[in-house]
Amino acid sequence: MLNCADDNEARIVGVVRSTLTYSHEVHGEEFYQFLIGAQRLSENEDTIVVTVSGKMLSGIQFELGLPIEVVGQFRSYNNYTEGGIKLVLTLFAKELYLTDSDCEPMNEVYLNGFICKEVTYRVTPFGREIADVLLAVNRAYNKSDYIPCIVWGRNARFAKNLAVGQNIRVWGRMQSREYQKKLSETETVTKTAYEVSVSRIDVVEKEE
Repeated sequence: MLNCADDNEARIVGVVRSTLTYSHEVHGEEFYQFLIGAQRLSENEDTIVVTVSGKMLSGIQFELGLPIEVVGQFRSYNNYTEGGIKLVLTLFAKELYLTDSDCEPMNEVYLNGFICKEVTYRVTPFGREIADVLLAVNRAYNKSDYIPCIVWGRNARFAKNLAVGQNIRVWGRMQSREYQKKLSETETVTKTAYEVSVSRIDVVEKEE
């Protein structure tokens, strides 16, 4: 279980779903990315991008299907492309462990941040209530991560009344979902969105 001592904590126990690819370098330290898959109770799978230092991979025979545990933070950064700015989400690894193949899958995230965009509330044609919340979570060196969250049912009804700037805490899982983006009248492309599927949401009172 997460100890909720920091404003941003995440943990996934799953399996490697892609090969390592080079990402970037900071002060001579190389970072790489790969996909980790964590099974849901519904037997579908969330596939999350992991960013990890090359120093943490020393001695690990990295291969598809490798059972692994990653502990870190769910972070965001802006990717500047010709089409504009895209918010990219990744699980930034602070710890990485090899696990047994029979380990129970796990996908947990805890965030303590501030609502930075008006909450969007809607009801699906099947009567399901959903609210979209964009959360700004402070990080060291005056940086912030902007994490999209999706809230359901009675939690969505609660969230729709929250104001921009309000400090909240959320617990849930890192979720991936595919969607179709229309490029033209005849062409569409499949893309993947990442967000936190919220199971619990609390308002942080000022005295806390």
